[in-house]
Amino acid sequence: MFQPAARSTSGLAARCGRALLSPWSRLTLLVVVLAAAGSAVLVLQPQRLLADGWPPQLGGAGAVALFALAYGLCAAAFVPRPILNLAAGALFATSAGFVSSLVGTVLGAGIAFGLGRVLGQDALRPLVRGRWLKAADGQLSRHGFRSMMAIRLFPGVPFAAANYCAAVSRMGWAPFLLATGLGSVPNTLAYVVAGGSASSPTSPAFLIAMGFIVLSGAAAATVAWRKRQALRKR
Repeated sequence: MFQPAARSTSGLAARCGRALLSPWSRLTLLVVVLAAAGSAVLVLQPQRLLADGWPPQLGGAGAVALFALAYGLCAAAFVPRPILNLAAGALFATSAGFVSSLVGTVLGAGIAFGLGRVLGQDALRPLVRGRWLKAADGQLSRHGFRSMMAIRLFPGVPFAAANYCAAVSRMGWAPFLLATGLGSVPNTLAYVVAGGSASSPTSPAFLIAMGFIVLSGAAAATVAWRKRQALRKR
């Protein structure tokens, strides 16, 4: 007697489930998550670590591990990595600051990549049109490791943008994370050293670190200009 009503209820539940799991629903959830993360950054202002320092009751390896976790969450929430790297150098010794920053970098990239892959890829891939977008998608999909290495070695593409572009492409997890870890070493170390020696701006360590940062930025601008010219000629 009640079978038609039961089938109607189950059919409605199935339709609701499909709607909630549809690509555009997941993309909407991703936008909400990212908006919430950005709002949390504005409210909590993690960059105050540079001025206020690390809580005095936290120290040792536990503090380094906690900072790496906080770094990953902040990087995924759009806090600029240079600020976090400078804070790591100011709070810890160079070696500990570098390790915590690099681990946090890979963690933050992995969080962003996972969110983009699970919640955004299906909806955004059909929108990859136009010469530049197709060229970038093809490069990341076919040559994921070396493309991501270049992006991390030559800063210019924002960290979050690179993560989500890679997530929308067909790049695999392993090349993405490995290239992020290896490619982030030079600039991460330079910023950590600069943060650790900022109190002595005339010291060789600070001058060398800042010189490397400036040179890598100039190299990134040159590479970007050449890529742009090459795309225009196609």
